[in-house]
Amino acid sequence: MKAIILAAGFGTRLWPLTIGRTKPAIPFLNRPLINYTIDYLRNYGVEELIINLHHEPHSVIEQIGDGSRYGVKITYSIEEPEILGTSGALDRVRHLLEDGTFVVINGKIITDIDLNSSLETHHKSNALATLVLRPNPERKRFSEVKITEDGRISEFAGFPELVDPPSSIRNRPPELAAIRNPVSPLMFTGIHIMEPAIFDYIPRGRFSDSVRDVYPKAMADGQMIAAHIAEGSWYELSTLERYLTISLEFLQRGGHDKASTVMMDEGCEIESGAIVERSILWKGVRVERGAKLTDCIVGDDVVIPAFANFHRAAIVSADLAAGSERPEKAMPGEVIGKNLVVHFGG
Repeated sequence: MKAIILAAGFGTRLWPLTIGRTKPAIPFLNRPLINYTIDYLRNYGVEELIINLHHEPHSVIEQIGDGSRYGVKITYSIEEPEILGTSGALDRVRHLLEDGTFVVINGKIITDIDLNSSLETHHKSNALATLVLRPNPERKRFSEVKITEDGRISEFAGFPELVDPPSSIRNRPPELAAIRNPVSPLMFTGIHIMEPAIFDYIPRGRFSDSVRDVYPKAMADGQMIAAHIAEGSWYELSTLERYLTISLEFLQRGGHDKASTVMMDEGCEIESGAIVERSILWKGVRVERGAKLTDCIVGDDVVIPAFANFHRAAIVSADLAAGSERPEKAMPGEVIGKNLVVHFGG
């Protein structure tokens, strides 16, 4: 079986971390994020992979290569001059995917969802495509997917509405969100399983989106677009807030103290008298004496000057950002000394 990893997006909400690299190429625990998707697929015996690229494609190719070091074979599909969307990406490589069931997966997620169980649901339902869903009890801002009793997807909806709970349970902690919102909406994990017949619904040679364009057309034609409701962990790193929070969560699982958790890549230096807490430092970062970082993400080769103080900020070299315009969905930044600083969160 083959899989295509969708990695062509611009990563606008992760700006400025995505200056000079695409989102799946950013480091997560000192490994490119896309490595986790490659490992996930290989663990289920999927060793023929296609990766579509558009924004800064070299940032993935230079780190991943032909896939041999990971035990897989990789074919790259570079979309130029325009990005093609989630189904347009499939159209461009349809000649590689027409020989059997294949997996489509987002390159920005980390998960241990049982892919074999998802495939079993797909084959039992004789579906044209199966979308892997999971409950969203906390009603986070992920689009809701509605299903019928027989496991068909019936609607792709907007963000779930927040439910105002009774006063007796309003102050319960987040882990009791399922009690607070007893009817949990379902969200899409970014994992699809498809049959080659899906190409009958994908237009040739132009942008198209699976959820907005292709699936509704197939559903209107009576095709079975099935839902598999999965268990297991799932993380999506598409904002600065999520990137930091999930990184720190993984570090704390590894035994790091919650208050002082720090991840440093090679070549980093924290000078005497500097304080770094709950922060992620990429390669070659130097934090000079008396400086303080709390809840920060610091890009390659950044120097935090002596006695500077940053809280909840993504910091990259201003030279790297020179000539780079802030994307529409990105948070505003300011140049402070030799660094571009983007503050996020509270």
